[in-house]
Amino acid sequence: MTSSSTPGLARFNTLADNEAAAALHEVCASAAWARAILAHRPYATTEALLSASDTATAALGAEDLAAAMAGHPPIGRPVPGDPTSSREQRGMAGASEELKAEMLELNLAYQERFGHVFLICATGATGEQMRDAVKARIGNPPERERMIVRTELGRINRIRLTRLVTEDA
Repeated sequence: MTSSSTPGLARFNTLADNEAAAALHEVCASAAWARAILAHRPYATTEALLSASDTATAALGAEDLAAAMAGHPPIGRPVPGDPTSSREQRGMAGASEELKAEMLELNLAYQERFGHVFLICATGATGEQMRDAVKARIGNPPERERMIVRTELGRINRIRLTRLVTEDA
């Protein structure tokens, strides 16, 4: 479905700029990313929108990347009442208390090491897979981890944008 236009994409293309910016903020907390997406409306296809997102994500400077990451709660602690973070972190919902405690500890160690939340595209991942990912990544050099974070952010943005333009109004 990503190669064609959808009623949701048509709706997104015709939103007032402030409404579209608000919708995009729910996808990614970086204002620079949202401005880049808004600058290229209207989009002929969902794939064109996703490609614009990839380009905008790749172009984020350090401050804009930090702003984008600040919009994501730690794994295992979705924002109460936020269906997006709860849906994306579903793999942790049924995790044992031991695994949740281990993730909290790992999240804190990761944040202390890199200065930001551990970011992973958690959609479809189990709690164990997320734990294993943070364990594997915590030893990365900072520049390698920034590359991985950018890739994960891009994946998250694609999933959220697709949902934005394919879900019913």
